[in-house]
Amino acid sequence: MFPPEATAVLSKFVFFFALSAMLFRFSANLSLSEIFNLPFIAAYLCGTTLIYLLATSVAIIRRKGMQEAAIEAQCAVIGNVGFLGIPVFILLLGPQSIGPIMLALAVDLILFSSLVVILITVGRDDRISFAVFKKVALGLLKNPMVVSITLGILWAHFKLPIPKPMNEFLDILGAAAAPGALFAIGASLAGKSAGQIKVASWLSFCKLALHPAAVAFFALYIFDVEPYAAGVMIALAALPVAGNVYIIAQHYNVAPQRASAAILISTVISIVTLTIILKYVMSF
Repeated sequence: MFPPEATAVLSKFVFFFALSAMLFRFSANLSLSEIFNLPFIAAYLCGTTLIYLLATSVAIIRRKGMQEAAIEAQCAVIGNVGFLGIPVFILLLGPQSIGPIMLALAVDLILFSSLVVILITVGRDDRISFAVFKKVALGLLKNPMVVSITLGILWAHFKLPIPKPMNEFLDILGAAAAPGALFAIGASLAGKSAGQIKVASWLSFCKLALHPAAVAFFALYIFDVEPYAAGVMIALAALPVAGNVYIIAQHYNVAPQRASAAILISTVISIVTLTIILKYVMSF
């Protein structure tokens, strides 16, 4: 009933329109001073970098090249924030979770999503050029999540009122993000392969167990992050592997089956693990 082409179109609708409307509407009611939290950024960055380096090291020990190691490391730390984290956490943890989500998303998009493109390009060409950084920068500028959050924060900074018809339209369109995103996830899993079970299971373990454990350690014991923000961070780290990792792997033809299997396995297992972690962090 729902072919892959329809899934792709639905995903584009959610990514470019529904999710963007939701993000803009929430961020337009926040100020940068309210959401900027240096201890939060430091804890999330340290925990994520630790697992990124661990996954990279294991790939190198298995004698994989830089390109494959970069994809595996990406699987180990980049969660499905857009299609799962944002709609679900806003419902379960409240609209105030959007601030910590934005900070974690900024680290993922600006640092790690840029890093994987750079590493793959360097591994392929044995050199780095201005064209690589230009490509990364353009990719960020074209990302609807980056655009909608930035516009929303600027809207809030200049204290511009949101006209009632515009606010109602954003509310209606943004409300489609959660059901649309969850349906798109389910539909996309139908085309995923469970091959590469051993490696995909290891990457899923990194993403669902080691990543939240690492950020929890840095948030709670090293940087003393405020409890609610720490809870959102831990839950974000417990999300399954993001679908865009597969898109990158497929685009560069670097271990796409491995990424696909990691997405499938981590998403299925996260039904249990994410539920447990959400119950834990909601007690903070």
